[in-house]
Amino acid sequence: MKLKPINFHEKLSMFSGHWSPKVIAEMNDYQFKLVKVEGEFVWHDHKETDEVFIVINGEMNIEFRDGRVELYEGEMYVVPKGVEHKPCAEKECHVLLVEPKGVVNTGDTEGKLTAENDVWI
Repeated sequence: MKLKPINFHEKLSMFSGHWSPKVIAEMNDYQFKLVKVEGEFVWHDHKETDEVFIVINGEMNIEFRDGRVELYEGEMYVVPKGVEHKPCAEKECHVLLVEPKGVVNTGDTEGKLTAENDVWI
């Protein structure tokens, strides 16, 4: 058992790429992933699970086909399973994602922004 807390800022300093989540912890079958976002992502959904976005630093939007949610530092939003969405941020934003192990960042929408899964830092 590790007796050292996980420091978000320390972990975020270990990578620079955008839209490529990095695992920092697991709890039961869930993973906690840090990601840096900037620009627009792709429209996608996760048919089998909800997805939690927790903004650590900056601000971002989550676009939906019928509206959007604006998120600021210290805020979170849960995207329900099966709901198509597109995250975006004008400036770099640091986010903590909470989702089941094995979830691919682009869902079934594969493309150049599909990140390697289960990468630990």
